[in-house]
Parts: sequence; C-alpha cells; structure tokens
Amino acid sequence: MPTINVVLGQYSDLFMLLSAAVYAVAFIAYAWDLVKSSKLIQAIDSAALTAEAKELALVSAGSADGAGSARGKGDDKINPHVDEKMNYIAQTTNRGAAKAAVALTWLGVAMHGFAVVSRGIAAGRVPWGNMYEFLSTGSFVVAFVFVIVLLKKDLRFMGTFVIGMVTLMLCGATMGFPTPVAHLVPALQSPWLIIHVSIAVLASSLFTLTFAMNVLQLIQNERQTRIVAGKGDLAPFLRLVPSAAALENFAYRINAVAFVMWTFTLMAGAVWAEAAWGRYWGWDTKEVWTFVIWVVYAGYLHARATGGWTGARSAWLSIIGYLCVIFNFTVVNLYFNGLHSYAGV
Repeated sequence: MPTINVVLGQYSDLFMLLSAAVYAVAFIAYAWDLVKSSKLIQAIDSAALTAEAKELALVSAGSADGAGSARGKGDDKINPHVDEKMNYIAQTTNRGAAKAAVALTWLGVAMHGFAVVSRGIAAGRVPWGNMYEFLSTGSFVVAFVFVIVLLKKDLRFMGTFVIGMVTLMLCGATMGFPTPVAHLVPALQSPWLIIHVSIAVLASSLFTLTFAMNVLQLIQNERQTRIVAGKGDLAPFLRLVPSAAALENFAYRINAVAFVMWTFTLMAGAVWAEAAWGRYWGWDTKEVWTFVIWVVYAGYLHARATGGWTGARSAWLSIIGYLCVIFNFTVVNLYFNGLHSYAGV
C-alpha cells in the first residue's frame, strides 16, 4: 500500500480553494458581460432600426423590391444576434468582460486540474473515493468540458450558469465535505472503482451541463412568450442566447450521451456488487436511486423522441432527473444506511 503524501495533499487542498476563488471571479465577469451586453445590443438594434427606416422610406417611394427586402430582414426581437447553431454576428463577439471571464476560467481549470491530479498522487490512487473527491473531480470535468467546447462554439452566454454551478460544487466539496487524504476502505480497493465511478463522474458532469441549459431554456422560453404576446422584452441581454428550441436540442443530445454513460454505470455497479457481495442487485438505497435516475432520464429521452414532449415539459423532466442525481449524491449518501455508506465523506 503506497504511503500518503500529506504535504502534497495539503497543496491539493490549497489549490482547490484557490481555483474556487478564481471561478468565483470568472462568474462575476460572466455576469458583468451579460449586463454590459444589454447596452451593446441596444446600440446595434438602434442602428438596425435606422437602416430599416431608410428602407421603408424607399418602399414608400415605390420600390417594390425594397419592400420585400424590408420584410425579409430580421426584425426578430428574440435573438437576432445568434443563429440556431449558436454562431454569432461579429458585432457581439468583441466583449471585454467575456474575454476576461474565459481567461479566468482557463486559469481556474488549470489550478483545479493540478489540485485533482495532486490529490490522486498524494493518495496513490484515483481521486474519487469519497464525496469530497467525487464532487471536486466532477466539477473539474464540468469546467474542463465547458472550456473545450468554447474552443469550437461561443457558449460564453452559459458562463454565468455553468461556472456558477462549478463554484457552488467546489464550495460544497471544500466546506461541506472536507476529507483529508487517506487510503480507501477495503471494499473500495478494486479495479471497478476506476471503471464504475469514473463513468459516473462523467455522466453526472454532463447532466450538470444539461441542467444549466434546461434552466436557461425555461428562462428564454418565458421571455419569448412575453415578446410574442407583445408584453415587451425585460431581459434584452438574452438576445445573445440562442432560442429555447436550440438550447433544448443541444441539451437533448448531451443527455442522450450522458444516459448511455449512466446505463453503463448501473451495469458496472451491478457487476462490482456481485464481485464484492455475491449478488448483482440487493435493493440497497444507493442502488435503488441510481435506478430511479436511469428511469427518469429514460422517460425523458423516450417522451421527447416519441411522445412529442418538447419545450417546457421536456426541460422540467430533465431538471427532475438532475434533482434526483443531487438527492442521490447528498441525502442518500449522508442520511440513508446501506452497503454504500462507507462512500459518504
């Protein structure tokens, strides 16, 4: 059994706290970008309205072609600055606060990654053997996936939500479940820990991303409904956010991938249970809730694909699935006795 490196473990804890602080500043920068974007959008819209007024003047002078052009050009007040594939027009890409937020996110990811890796080296094993390690590693995967996607798609509009959740997850790990570096209990000293828990971390991280998208989808949907009803736009900065339908489609695709991972998690857990306890299924609380999560997301995918459940209903079903994930990780681990109790804190 490898020796615990206490000093490296302390450095890991320090960098975990520092990365949480950097993420918190990045969260503020993302929020500030959304606020500042309102003024930018108003200026762009003002210029667009001026151009449209000139076209309408030409129409009134008898230009039939101009009339068709005026009707064809966007008067879309929902999200005229981003298309359904989340591509942005040039005027909205040069945002200083957003650039600073992305740079801080990369710094946070680098520090966070060092903290996770050094934790594993200090313990001489994979760093996801308890709630602290699962949460800190899971939040790292969320942030890492987010910055990688940023290299291909401008998802800075999600920064406030995603990095806000990463910050909360890290604060929950460091303040709610602080656990010194230590060896695993015998029941967890198995190759299945690497297979079973690593896939569970990945799936949970993807569910976290889709939760943020679905919440944003509901907010955007409410805004779109108000605009269509002629009640005015109370959140013009959301014009930088794709439509509710685009967010829903993106979340659905990610949930489909995460569901496959969760299915494997359930199956691998059953195989591990047979190796450790001599049975594949024993109705342990943790096992039951893992299956409940699978059922909810299976229902979500089926309802949306074949039952026509789209829009707010689809988003809420996905959100319920994520709330089950949270319940399984927190309440079940902390308050329900069972064969998985050793994985608490």
